[in-house]
Amino acid sequence: MTNAAKAYAQTAQMSANARDIEAQALLKAANKLQDVVTNWGQPEIDVSSAVLFNRKLWSILLSAVTSDDNPQTIEIRQNIANIGTFVMTQTMEMQISPKPELLKPLIDINCNLAAGLSGRA
Repeated sequence: MTNAAKAYAQTAQMSANARDIEAQALLKAANKLQDVVTNWGQPEIDVSSAVLFNRKLWSILLSAVTSDDNPQTIEIRQNIANIGTFVMTQTMEMQISPKPELLKPLIDINCNLAAGLSGRA
């Protein structure tokens, strides 16, 4: 195998692993948010923790997508940034006026992006 082929194989493997990690993180956030919706009003449910986890995850994703060394096209990066802006706005609304229905779009976004990253979309 040539050096170029080895480098390509390593990059492809790292990219696949990064995509899997991102998909798993998005699904973890979606599950935390879904638990809040399912158990809304129960004293043991920690709304703040689930929302904070999702916000931190999206902060990381937004930071990565706006980085100058991000390999994605400008169009894809802009689309993800737009989704991230919506997620952050929805999260602020949830913190100001908590309602379980505000979490549904966040859950759907996370699940859909995870499916796309996993090749299931």
